[in-house]
Amino acid sequence: MECQESEYNNQRKQSQGQRKRFHLYFYLSFTIIIPFSSPLIPLLKPSSSSSSSSSSSSSLHQILSRRFPARACVQDMKGLFKPKPRTPMELVLQTRDLLIFLDQNTETRERKREEKMSELSKQILEMRIVLFGNGQAEPNPDACAHLAREFFKHDTFRLLVVCLPKLDLGARQNATHVLAILQRQRVGGRLIASEYLENNLDLMDVLLPGYEDGDIALTYGAISRECIRHQIVARYVLGSEYMKKFFTYIQIPNFDIASDAQSTFKELLTRHRSTVAEFLSANYDWFFQGYNSQLLQSPSYITRRHAVKLLGDMLLDRSNSAVMVRYVSSLENMRILMNLFRDSNKTIQLDTFHVFKLFVANQKKPPEIISVLVTNRSKLLRFLGDFSIDREDEQFEADKAQVIKEIATLEIIGERSCTDADDCEVES
Repeated sequence: MECQESEYNNQRKQSQGQRKRFHLYFYLSFTIIIPFSSPLIPLLKPSSSSSSSSSSSSSLHQILSRRFPARACVQDMKGLFKPKPRTPMELVLQTRDLLIFLDQNTETRERKREEKMSELSKQILEMRIVLFGNGQAEPNPDACAHLAREFFKHDTFRLLVVCLPKLDLGARQNATHVLAILQRQRVGGRLIASEYLENNLDLMDVLLPGYEDGDIALTYGAISRECIRHQIVARYVLGSEYMKKFFTYIQIPNFDIASDAQSTFKELLTRHRSTVAEFLSANYDWFFQGYNSQLLQSPSYITRRHAVKLLGDMLLDRSNSAVMVRYVSSLENMRILMNLFRDSNKTIQLDTFHVFKLFVANQKKPPEIISVLVTNRSKLLRFLGDFSIDREDEQFEADKAQVIKEIATLEIIGERSCTDADDCEVES
């Protein structure tokens, strides 16, 4: 009986040793790193005794621990199962399918919907990596061009814009970056985003009303400014009713939204000079009436500050020279500017000065403007004499000296009184 038990124990130990060697051989075959001439191979052969088996296993374990660290082997194993990167076409088509699913919103199972949303977020992030790089490698120009071509070809731009409000914050930010960079992507020397937007100008009817929705306003605002970089889009917006609505958007109580709307408004009125000049000439009356009453005379300090700065940028642009002459020939316009000198904020006063100097420098001043300037001469000269800025600016000092000289030498033409003199006075 003892002999049988001893023989059974020996067979069991040999069997365990063989299983260990088999598992080790299977493991090494996956890592593909042991050459056939390696001295480890003999250790894989069955041993004749349990003691030799135990010794071999112990030696083998020590050798492998030194030569093949566990972490390196795990990384090698992970590399074997790494998914193959999707092509730009596959990426766009799969993203488009998920966007259609999100837009139609037919899935009633919450878990299934969350899975789709998660997959869509991953797809958008992958597109961003293709376009911007992963932080270690620069983006591949061919892959970027291919992605842009497929993106606009399959109308994914529109789908993504429409579905943006349904995305979570992280996916929304990634999508905004993707939409922005794709609009600047050239394919074969062509800016294909311009061609696409020319045939899809109604997208601005989706984006611009976003200022009325606090949740999506900043996202749609950023995309709108990218679209306005294309002249065909800017011309469409300038000719639409949205220009009147901007007077309201800029004064939204939410500071971030109002500032974003102001940035878009400025982009519209400064980006494409020839188009802006045409717009201002054709829409002078209603535009500047609204600009003066709603923006320059707004109770909001921020609104007034942005408005007077933008007014100076527009009037000092050579493309708008005809508009500038017309504006500075109006007594009502000058009255508004002179009253802005009363503002306690130095920045507003400085920006106002840069517009006011155009009225004074106008060589064909209407008699009523001359009359107001002469009537308020002493107060204007006293104000300008004390007016200074915190930094040294030779151009400002030269302009101020010229304005003072011009006002000091003005003479009233004929007998004319200023009925608006009280409204035009500048506080000393």
